[in-house]
Amino acid sequence: MTQATASSSSLRQVLTLAAIVAGLDQTSKWLIVFGLGYQTGEAHRILPFLDFTLLWNKGISYGLLDTSGNLGKWLLIALTILIIFGFLWMVRGPQRASIILAYGLIIGGAAGNLVDRLVHGAVVDFISLHAAGYYWYVFNVADIAITLGVAALFLDMFIGEKSDR
Repeated sequence: MTQATASSSSLRQVLTLAAIVAGLDQTSKWLIVFGLGYQTGEAHRILPFLDFTLLWNKGISYGLLDTSGNLGKWLLIALTILIIFGFLWMVRGPQRASIILAYGLIIGGAAGNLVDRLVHGAVVDFISLHAAGYYWYVFNVADIAITLGVAALFLDMFIGEKSDR
């Protein structure tokens, strides 16, 4: 396989995974917002440790840096687009499977949340984990994908280089 073929294959794999992730994310959010008609803040018990609670996040991860204003929203949109294109730029050459997985998860998650910001002006969060009266931040499928992608990058930093030797 030539360098150009390997590069286009890596990019195609990253984009395919990103599209799947973004599609799953948007489907789950559509189901919560429109399909099931959940109301904001209304908790629905799924399991003893899991509720689905619709929240609108105008900030970044876990509601940090709330950007209720228009300028903040557009800055986050621009930053997300830059991040997506930055990761796509990094897929210039052939990549290990772990890097393809990481980039696909991160790009797909970022794209899923980007669609929310463009369509709703805020990110749809709904997954609420809790135990013994303690609640974690409410998040979504895109957030899970981004977190797993970052974890895959960290693992690749330590394991990937050793397996290449």
